[in-house]
Amino acid sequence: MSLKERLNDDFKEAMKNKEKIRKDTINFVRAAIKQVEVDTREELDDAGIAQILAKQVKMRKDALADFEAGDRKDMLEEYKAEIEVLMQYMPKQLEPEEILAIIKTTADELGIDAGSGKAAMGKLMGPVMNKVKGLSEGNTVKEQVMKFLS
Repeated sequence: MSLKERLNDDFKEAMKNKEKIRKDTINFVRAAIKQVEVDTREELDDAGIAQILAKQVKMRKDALADFEAGDRKDMLEEYKAEIEVLMQYMPKQLEPEEILAIIKTTADELGIDAGSGKAAMGKLMGPVMNKVKGLSEGNTVKEQVMKFLS
């Protein structure tokens, strides 16, 4: 079953079970998928849908800090619940150790030594992000690259 079919089935189930947050979150993702498909005039595969899901999770995580600063506990809880719903459809995220292993192999391929400092950050981040696309957040990768280079 494709990710799109799973989202559609879960949307129907959430409607039947009157799960408002789950239904609204899935509906929002389905709308984002449809918008990209209309704009590009192509049907998205699971990888494309995973990218949209990752973008939706990132948007919500970024908003959490604003809600905390504004003392909006109601919105904070709602966004946390939405993130939980979205994470059910995301591919398994890599552990920091797995990311570090990918960084090491990529650095070897590019001839970058551990401890090279921030100067090599740009050279290493791009290729590593291409390898872990959809499997890890950029901030996590950045932390691991900085750890490797320092």
